[in-house]
Amino acid sequence: MKKVTMYSTVTCHFCHLAEDYFKENNIEVKIFDVGKDHDKAREMMEKSGQMGVPVILIGNEVIVGFDKPRIEEALKE
Repeated sequence: MKKVTMYSTVTCHFCHLAEDYFKENNIEVKIFDVGKDHDKAREMMEKSGQMGVPVILIGNEVIVGFDKPRIEEALKE
């Protein structure tokens, strides 16, 4: 299984949808709250070029937003 990391905030609706998706599919994911962790927020922006969340890393692929088809494809590869 590929390493999955998600940068999110507690108030982000799409972050909660992504987290639920990972839980329902038994996918282990490391979640960083960029609202509280400014170093992780900076890291997220460096990796994605985005300030919006969620930013999901699956292996080396960066996915901005809860793009379920793209997430599923990245998990297969």
